[in-house]
Amino acid sequence: MIVIDWLEHFGRWIQWQGQIYKRPENFGMYYKETIRQMYDIGIGSLPIVFLIAIFIGAVTVVQFYYQMEGTLIPPYYIGYIVRDMMIIELAPTFTNLVLAGKVGSNMAAELGGMRQKEHIDAMEVMGVNTSAYLVMPKIIAAVTMIPILVCLAAFVGVIGGYLASVPTGLFTAAEYIQGLRSFFIPFNVTIMFVKAISFAFILTSVSCYQGYFVKGGSIELGQASTRAVVYSDIIILLADYLIAVVLTG
Repeated sequence: MIVIDWLEHFGRWIQWQGQIYKRPENFGMYYKETIRQMYDIGIGSLPIVFLIAIFIGAVTVVQFYYQMEGTLIPPYYIGYIVRDMMIIELAPTFTNLVLAGKVGSNMAAELGGMRQKEHIDAMEVMGVNTSAYLVMPKIIAAVTMIPILVCLAAFVGVIGGYLASVPTGLFTAAEYIQGLRSFFIPFNVTIMFVKAISFAFILTSVSCYQGYFVKGGSIELGQASTRAVVYSDIIILLADYLIAVVLTG
Protein backbone atom coordinates (compact mmCIF):
# COMPACT_ATOMS: atom_id res chain seq x y z
CA MET A 1 0.00 0.00 0.00
CA ILE A 2 2.84 2.40 0.79
CA VAL A 3 4.37 1.88 -2.65
CA ILE A 4 1.00 2.44 -4.33
CA ASP A 5 0.49 5.68 -2.38
CA TRP A 6 3.96 6.90 -3.35
CA LEU A 7 3.30 6.12 -7.02
CA GLU A 8 -0.07 7.89 -6.85
CA HIS A 9 1.46 11.02 -5.35
CA PHE A 10 4.36 10.92 -7.81
CA GLY A 11 1.95 10.69 -10.75
CA ARG A 12 -0.13 13.59 -9.42
CA TRP A 13 3.04 15.61 -8.87
CA ILE A 14 4.15 14.99 -12.47
CA GLN A 15 0.75 16.05 -13.84
CA TRP A 16 0.75 19.10 -11.57
CA GLN A 17 4.01 20.35 -13.11
CA GLY A 18 2.14 21.06 -16.34
CA GLN A 19 -0.14 23.48 -14.51
CA ILE A 20 2.72 25.31 -12.82
CA TYR A 21 4.78 26.31 -15.85
CA LYS A 22 2.17 28.14 -17.87
CA ARG A 23 2.22 31.67 -19.24
CA PRO A 24 1.47 34.17 -16.42
CA GLU A 25 -1.80 36.10 -16.66
CA ASN A 26 -0.14 39.21 -15.20
CA PHE A 27 3.64 39.53 -15.29
CA GLY A 28 3.60 42.35 -12.73
CA MET A 29 1.88 40.20 -10.14
CA TYR A 30 4.30 37.32 -10.69
CA TYR A 31 7.31 39.65 -10.55
CA LYS A 32 6.30 41.15 -7.20
CA GLU A 33 5.61 37.72 -5.73
CA THR A 34 8.94 36.38 -7.00
CA ILE A 35 10.85 39.30 -5.44
CA ARG A 36 9.03 38.74 -2.13
CA GLN A 37 9.91 35.06 -2.16
CA MET A 38 13.54 35.80 -3.06
CA TYR A 39 13.79 38.11 -0.07
CA ASP A 40 12.17 35.59 2.29
CA ILE A 41 14.28 32.67 1.09
CA GLY A 42 17.57 34.52 0.62
CA ILE A 43 17.82 37.29 3.21
CA GLY A 44 15.61 35.49 5.72
CA SER A 45 17.82 32.39 5.68
CA LEU A 46 21.23 34.09 5.90
CA PRO A 47 21.66 33.89 9.72
CA ILE A 48 20.91 30.17 10.04
CA VAL A 49 22.99 29.30 6.95
CA PHE A 50 25.98 31.29 8.20
CA LEU A 51 25.74 29.81 11.69
CA ILE A 52 25.60 26.23 10.46
CA ALA A 53 28.33 26.72 7.84
CA ILE A 54 30.87 28.25 10.22
CA PHE A 55 30.45 25.44 12.75
CA ILE A 56 30.53 22.72 10.08
CA GLY A 57 33.83 24.12 8.81
CA ALA A 58 35.21 24.34 12.33
CA VAL A 59 34.19 20.81 13.30
CA THR A 60 35.54 19.39 10.02
CA VAL A 61 38.98 20.89 10.70
CA VAL A 62 39.08 19.65 14.29
CA GLN A 63 37.97 16.13 13.36
CA PHE A 64 40.45 15.77 10.50
CA TYR A 65 43.28 17.16 12.60
CA TYR A 66 42.45 14.53 15.24
CA GLN A 67 42.45 11.75 12.63
CA MET A 68 45.68 12.88 10.95
CA GLU A 69 47.67 13.80 14.07
CA GLY A 70 50.83 11.72 14.32
CA THR A 71 50.71 10.61 10.68
CA LEU A 72 53.09 11.53 7.89
CA ILE A 73 50.41 13.56 6.07
CA PRO A 74 51.37 17.27 5.92
CA PRO A 75 49.11 19.61 7.96
CA TYR A 76 48.26 21.72 4.91
CA TYR A 77 46.24 18.79 3.55
CA ILE A 78 43.54 19.66 6.10
CA GLY A 79 42.86 22.98 4.34
CA TYR A 80 42.60 21.13 1.02
CA ILE A 81 40.18 18.57 2.49
CA VAL A 82 37.99 21.19 4.18
CA ARG A 83 37.77 23.25 0.98
CA ASP A 84 36.72 20.34 -1.21
CA MET A 85 34.31 18.87 1.36
CA MET A 86 32.57 22.21 1.82
CA ILE A 87 32.30 22.78 -1.95
CA ILE A 88 31.31 19.30 -3.07
CA GLU A 89 29.20 17.98 -0.21
CA LEU A 90 28.75 19.85 3.05
CA ALA A 91 27.66 23.28 1.80
CA PRO A 92 25.01 22.17 -0.75
CA THR A 93 23.65 19.21 1.24
CA PHE A 94 23.53 20.64 4.76
CA THR A 95 22.25 24.01 3.57
CA ASN A 96 19.34 22.45 1.70
CA LEU A 97 18.54 19.98 4.48
CA VAL A 98 18.26 22.91 6.88
CA LEU A 99 16.27 25.02 4.41
CA ALA A 100 13.88 22.11 3.89
CA GLY A 101 12.97 22.53 7.56
CA LYS A 102 12.84 26.32 7.52
CA VAL A 103 11.67 27.27 4.02
CA GLY A 104 9.92 24.04 3.00
CA SER A 105 7.70 23.75 6.07
CA ASN A 106 6.80 27.44 5.76
CA MET A 107 5.74 26.98 2.12
CA ALA A 108 3.65 23.92 2.98
CA ALA A 109 1.96 25.73 5.87
CA GLU A 110 1.30 28.85 3.77
CA LEU A 111 -0.33 26.98 0.88
CA GLY A 112 -2.12 24.59 3.21
CA GLY A 113 -3.61 27.49 5.15
CA MET A 114 -4.80 29.09 1.93
CA ARG A 115 -6.37 25.80 0.84
CA GLN A 116 -8.19 25.32 4.14
CA LYS A 117 -9.48 28.91 4.20
CA GLU A 118 -10.66 28.48 0.60
CA HIS A 119 -8.47 31.32 -0.65
CA ILE A 120 -7.20 29.08 -3.45
CA ASP A 121 -10.76 28.18 -4.48
CA ALA A 122 -11.72 31.86 -4.54
CA MET A 123 -8.73 32.71 -6.75
CA GLU A 124 -9.61 29.89 -9.14
CA VAL A 125 -13.18 31.21 -9.41
CA MET A 126 -11.70 34.55 -10.50
CA GLY A 127 -9.80 32.77 -13.27
CA VAL A 128 -6.35 32.74 -11.68
CA ASN A 129 -4.11 29.75 -12.36
CA THR A 130 -3.29 29.20 -8.69
CA SER A 131 -0.77 26.45 -9.38
CA ALA A 132 1.33 28.87 -11.43
CA TYR A 133 0.79 32.03 -9.36
CA LEU A 134 1.40 30.43 -5.97
CA VAL A 135 4.15 27.96 -6.86
CA MET A 136 6.14 29.24 -9.86
CA PRO A 137 7.50 32.36 -8.05
CA LYS A 138 8.60 30.16 -5.15
CA ILE A 139 10.49 27.78 -7.45
CA ILE A 140 12.11 30.62 -9.39
CA ALA A 141 13.13 32.34 -6.16
CA ALA A 142 14.50 29.11 -4.68
CA VAL A 143 16.61 28.07 -7.68
CA THR A 144 17.97 31.64 -7.80
CA MET A 145 18.71 32.34 -4.15
CA ILE A 146 19.61 28.92 -2.71
CA PRO A 147 22.69 28.44 -4.96
CA ILE A 148 23.87 31.86 -3.73
CA LEU A 149 23.33 30.74 -0.13
CA VAL A 150 25.23 27.52 -0.84
CA CYS A 151 28.14 29.48 -2.30
CA LEU A 152 28.22 31.74 0.75
CA ALA A 153 28.00 28.68 3.03
CA ALA A 154 31.07 27.14 1.37
CA PHE A 155 33.01 30.39 1.85
CA VAL A 156 31.91 30.81 5.47
CA GLY A 157 32.71 27.15 6.18
CA VAL A 158 36.29 27.67 5.03
CA ILE A 159 36.51 30.72 7.30
CA GLY A 160 35.12 28.64 10.17
CA GLY A 161 37.86 26.09 9.59
CA TYR A 162 40.45 28.86 9.72
CA LEU A 163 39.05 30.26 12.98
CA ALA A 164 39.02 26.81 14.57
CA SER A 165 42.59 25.96 13.61
CA VAL A 166 44.93 28.93 13.25
CA PRO A 167 44.08 30.98 16.39
CA THR A 168 44.04 27.78 18.49
CA GLY A 169 47.49 26.75 17.26
CA LEU A 170 46.62 23.52 15.44
CA PHE A 171 48.72 24.75 12.49
CA THR A 172 49.80 28.02 10.91
CA ALA A 173 47.84 30.33 8.65
CA ALA A 174 50.37 29.70 5.87
CA GLU A 175 49.75 25.95 6.04
CA TYR A 176 45.97 26.36 5.98
CA ILE A 177 46.10 28.78 3.03
CA GLN A 178 48.52 26.50 1.22
CA GLY A 179 45.98 23.71 1.55
CA LEU A 180 43.20 25.94 0.24
CA ARG A 181 45.29 26.71 -2.85
CA SER A 182 46.41 23.14 -3.52
CA PHE A 183 44.93 20.60 -5.95
CA PHE A 184 41.96 22.79 -6.88
CA ILE A 185 39.62 21.29 -9.50
CA PRO A 186 37.22 23.88 -11.03
CA PHE A 187 34.69 21.15 -11.90
CA ASN A 188 33.99 20.76 -8.17
CA VAL A 189 32.31 24.16 -8.23
CA THR A 190 30.09 22.94 -11.07
CA ILE A 191 29.11 19.93 -8.96
CA MET A 192 28.22 22.27 -6.10
CA PHE A 193 25.91 24.40 -8.24
CA VAL A 194 24.29 21.37 -9.89
CA LYS A 195 23.49 20.01 -6.44
CA ALA A 196 22.30 23.39 -5.16
CA ILE A 197 19.87 23.96 -8.05
CA SER A 198 18.58 20.38 -7.98
CA PHE A 199 18.05 20.38 -4.22
CA ALA A 200 16.37 23.81 -4.35
CA PHE A 201 13.87 22.56 -6.91
CA ILE A 202 13.20 19.39 -4.91
CA LEU A 203 12.56 21.06 -1.57
CA THR A 204 10.35 23.75 -3.12
CA SER A 205 8.22 21.56 -5.36
CA VAL A 206 7.76 18.79 -2.78
CA SER A 207 6.85 21.25 -0.01
CA CYS A 208 4.44 23.19 -2.23
CA TYR A 209 2.81 19.93 -3.33
CA GLN A 210 2.19 18.89 0.27
CA GLY A 211 0.61 22.24 1.12
CA TYR A 212 -1.37 22.75 -2.09
CA PHE A 213 -3.18 19.40 -1.91
CA VAL A 214 -3.73 19.28 1.86
CA LYS A 215 -7.14 18.11 3.08
CA GLY A 216 -8.77 18.34 6.48
CA GLY A 217 -8.11 20.65 9.40
CA SER A 218 -5.22 21.88 11.50
CA ILE A 219 -4.00 18.37 12.34
CA GLU A 220 -3.72 17.47 8.66
CA LEU A 221 -1.95 20.78 7.98
CA GLY A 222 0.63 19.97 10.64
CA GLN A 223 1.11 16.52 9.16
CA ALA A 224 1.54 18.02 5.69
CA SER A 225 4.25 20.38 6.97
CA THR A 226 6.03 17.44 8.59
CA ARG A 227 5.80 15.37 5.41
CA ALA A 228 7.15 18.31 3.41
CA VAL A 229 10.33 18.33 5.51
CA VAL A 230 10.75 14.55 5.75
CA TYR A 231 10.10 13.80 2.07
CA SER A 232 12.25 16.71 0.92
CA ASP A 233 15.17 15.52 3.05
CA ILE A 234 14.84 11.93 1.84
CA ILE A 235 14.68 12.91 -1.84
CA ILE A 236 17.54 15.40 -1.44
CA LEU A 237 19.78 12.69 0.04
CA LEU A 238 18.81 10.29 -2.75
CA ALA A 239 19.49 12.97 -5.37
CA ASP A 240 22.81 13.73 -3.65
CA TYR A 241 23.92 10.14 -4.16
CA LEU A 242 22.73 10.00 -7.78
CA ILE A 243 24.41 13.28 -8.72
CA ALA A 244 27.65 12.15 -7.06
CA VAL A 245 27.59 8.88 -9.00
CA VAL A 246 26.84 10.58 -12.32
CA LEU A 247 29.24 13.53 -12.06
CA THR A 248 32.17 11.81 -10.36
CA GLY A 249 31.86 8.31 -11.81
